[in-house]
Amino acid sequence: MTENRTRLLPGERIDDLERDGLVLIQNASFFRYGVDAVLLSWFAKAADGERVLDLCTGSGVVPILMTAKTGAKNFAALEIQPEVADMARRSVALNGLEDRIRVVQGDVKEASALFGGSSFDVVTVNPPYLTAGGGLHSPDLTKAVSRHELLCTLEDVLREGAKVLRPGGRFYMVHRPYRLTEILAGMDRSRISPRRLVMVYPRLSAEAVLVLVEGIRGGRTELRAEPPVILQEEDGSETLQIRQIHGRA
Repeated sequence: MTENRTRLLPGERIDDLERDGLVLIQNASFFRYGVDAVLLSWFAKAADGERVLDLCTGSGVVPILMTAKTGAKNFAALEIQPEVADMARRSVALNGLEDRIRVVQGDVKEASALFGGSSFDVVTVNPPYLTAGGGLHSPDLTKAVSRHELLCTLEDVLREGAKVLRPGGRFYMVHRPYRLTEILAGMDRSRISPRRLVMVYPRLSAEAVLVLVEGIRGGRTELRAEPPVILQEEDGSETLQIRQIHGRA
């Protein structure tokens, strides 16, 4: 490895993604990836020859994991915060994936201007879940931007995601169930037809904490609710299902 690939800044560490030897640079001062990113990388489908854009990429964990979970070889990853985008680029280099993943520092609201319309087959996004006025804001601006819609809204993500997708292209999102009505209404306004939906539960006896949605740009499809994902058994141990999703079983 070159010195650039192993360069770590103060507060950074290298974490094992537990999949095909992939690793990720993370910083405790930034928003760190969680199971939602792992689930999105599993839920999204992409084939060899397809172009994939990950919006709000953060550390770049979704496209990095998708290199192991899909056949796609051409990824772009968009992140607005310069220091986070730099960390994502170094993670890409650390894994030797520079020929497959290109990290771009820029604004989601300008995605179609940056990349061009109808330029991708697949769009993935793990956006900020909370509205600008919802919940408690982290005093750290970098974390607040990742959690709250301070620099982009759900509407921005759906609008620009639709613009960069070719007709018939696929849109994949992970979000909170309480915003599902907004998500489906926004997809309709952006002419993304919802096709698949998966609810994610911490335990079988608990309420859902995440929702995964797939949509198709243009046309009309029937929405199919697929079997749920259960993260833990009642005793707190991981389910076989989530171990398989991670790639540990």
